[in-house]
Amino acid sequence: MSVPQIKATQLSNAGPSAPVLIAGPSLGTSGTALWASTAALLDGFTVLAWDLPGHGNSPAAAEAFSMGELAAAVHQLVQDAVAAGDISPSQDVHYAGVSLGGAVGLQLGLDFPKAFTSLAILCSGAKIGDAEGWETRAETVRNQGTPAVLIGSAQRWFAEGFIEREKGASAALLHSLQDADRFSYAFCCQALAAFDVRNRLAEIQVPVLAVAGAQDVVTPASFAELIADGVPAGRSAVVPDAAHLVPAEQPAVTAELLGSFFRAAK
Repeated sequence: MSVPQIKATQLSNAGPSAPVLIAGPSLGTSGTALWASTAALLDGFTVLAWDLPGHGNSPAAAEAFSMGELAAAVHQLVQDAVAAGDISPSQDVHYAGVSLGGAVGLQLGLDFPKAFTSLAILCSGAKIGDAEGWETRAETVRNQGTPAVLIGSAQRWFAEGFIEREKGASAALLHSLQDADRFSYAFCCQALAAFDVRNRLAEIQVPVLAVAGAQDVVTPASFAELIADGVPAGRSAVVPDAAHLVPAEQPAVTAELLGSFFRAAK
């Protein structure tokens, strides 16, 4: 295993003194497709969205990686941005991630406790699914490509009526899944198969907001409550009329929740 290479896209720029949000993707999505609508409404924040290996702008992974190594890649991305002058050492840096990206957020809180002012964990959990299920999906995609999981992903990702109501947003997300590298997707599944930090939540010392979509069957509200109860400075919230991709489904509500939380955590 090794630390994978990842890239980020700047979705908004609020100036050199503004707080920064590092936004993480869900498996099968690009950071831009998932976060662009929320970033546009998150006034006063510079937003950088990173992509998983083999997704969006990030190169494909050549070998397997753990959740810890993926978190290390995100931390290195931030360190590189500071070194390049894109982020000032005086700026507050917050993190928000969805599903797999949320799991990375919890890992960041454990492995790099001083790197972020606060963490928002959206539609995620301290453990997601079971190892057998992830290994099966990895094998399916490795052999058949990401189109093999397209229908199931669409059913899990969106609340009822979203695809018909928001054709452009849903199409962009589904295209990002179709375009993802099959082997990198499988490596992500394997990282999720081994991920379980339920017994370590008390070690996370920064403020954490755990957010669930009211119609999410993958990571329901009980997952967010478990995180909020386990983290010393944790709290949870539920977003109505949303399933597994809250920032794309309910960008205004997401921007309000995150903006209020991040400002209070300064």
